[in-house]
Amino acid sequence: SKGAKSRNFAPTKDNDNKTNQKMNNTMKDHQHNGDGAQQTRLSPHFTLREMTLSGTAIRRRLDNQPSAEHIRRLRALCERVLEPLRRRVGRVGVTSGFRSKAVNEAVGGAPASQHCLGEAADLYVSSTEQARKWADIIERLTDFDQLILEPRGSRTKRWLHVSYTLRR
Repeated sequence: SKGAKSRNFAPTKDNDNKTNQKMNNTMKDHQHNGDGAQQTRLSPHFTLREMTLSGTAIRRRLDNQPSAEHIRRLRALCERVLEPLRRRVGRVGVTSGFRSKAVNEAVGGAPASQHCLGEAADLYVSSTEQARKWADIIERLTDFDQLILEPRGSRTKRWLHVSYTLRR
């Protein structure tokens, strides 16, 4: 069964969007531990690197390394929610994925954020129309946990927060 789901187009402060996009373009070769682990594929189109990259973590020198359990959860999110969306719409830009507690605090994330569990991603959307289209696809095709358009009322900076949990 799909379990309890929530779809909410209400605002939160749970994002590192602008900095993450810039860092994605300028820090292509950055790896947190130097051993290539950040290039690990979580699914055909999503890597551990893009799900852990944080401009805030880099700027403030904060550790943003996920545990093996976090990686297992990130892989489930990618395989079960993000890949089905990508197959329907093409490229999907992740602006925030896993966050260590320190990174989450630094970006003003919710204390109980699923980002800290490896269960959530914020996806860049260019418009409310695109967000609604993507939300409809996610609702139809996946067993998501949360789906939130953030921030409500903004005409410029938008993202779609989506989560998936194995803890049902």
